[in-house]
Amino acid sequence: MLAPTSLRGCVLCETLAMADHLVPTVDISAPTDSMLSELDQACIDHGFFLLSGHGLDELIERTWAVTEQFFASDRESKLAVMRDADNPLGYYDRELTKRKRDSKEVFDFTDPADPRTDQHNRWPAGADTFHGTLVEFYDACSDLAVRANELVHRALAFATASDFDATSSLGSRTTSSVRLNHYPVGDPVPEGERAGLHDLGETALGYHTDPGVLTLLLQDMTGGLQAQAVDGTWVDIEPTRGTIVVNLADAMQVWTNDRYRAAVHRVIPMTASDRYSIPYFFNPPRDAVVEPIPGLAGDAKYAGFRWRDYMRARTDDNFADAGAEDAQITDYLLTP
Repeated sequence: MLAPTSLRGCVLCETLAMADHLVPTVDISAPTDSMLSELDQACIDHGFFLLSGHGLDELIERTWAVTEQFFASDRESKLAVMRDADNPLGYYDRELTKRKRDSKEVFDFTDPADPRTDQHNRWPAGADTFHGTLVEFYDACSDLAVRANELVHRALAFATASDFDATSSLGSRTTSSVRLNHYPVGDPVPEGERAGLHDLGETALGYHTDPGVLTLLLQDMTGGLQAQAVDGTWVDIEPTRGTIVVNLADAMQVWTNDRYRAAVHRVIPMTASDRYSIPYFFNPPRDAVVEPIPGLAGDAKYAGFRWRDYMRARTDDNFADAGAEDAQITDYLLTP
């Protein structure tokens, strides 16, 4: 994976998106050959694209409403569902990325339809509308993520004229999760609680890749999300009404044997207004072995690894500083 370039001081002063780094919009209800071609090029370059034609606008509006209400609630209510070292679900406001503290507060939950996972969810007391809306949102995103994954495989087959078995490169709603993000202007942790915490990073969310298959992302109209293209350029992922952002993740890069890139991305600091976003992280099945699809692109560049072990390492690093860089797919390169 290309190492992210230096921030070179103030990230707000950098040269941003170049015209030739296309972030295409693909109508998932009727993708054309030209859309598939643009999708293939975006997946090679930076790993981001936009989905239209998803039919979820009304549900998305209701999801935004309960998200903003949750983060506007009193601190005691949020601390009552605070995550801990044993359970990564619930509320948190001091997550680390690349050993730096992010300027955001979050609420995480996983599949509410499966009792094995739902028992770990931390739902605020008395928040029936919040719970019901997010259950509906999880169901809808789980279906859309399957379709988005199929779309990426279709673009891959279209561009490479390959006939491959995609059954080993699928995701599961049971191992996936949703995160509600709030990026405030300034430090998300009250001043009286900051003693002993890591310093905030230069960015609101440090550069990173997502560990799973792909991510469906709702972002409000504030802006601030950037992706790093293969040439090192930071590209603005501009908010576009009616679309859902999709970015590829680590498992997809391994499956495609480096043809497609796990999207390196970050969020610049908020200076004028708060920002909200909601990612659905589509992940492989718990016991899946992630390895290149046989015969897709020559000799395998990665050794296979078990998804549950990789995800656990990434989750632990987000909660506490392990004293080293977090787990990456480059750890499994056969020729580093």
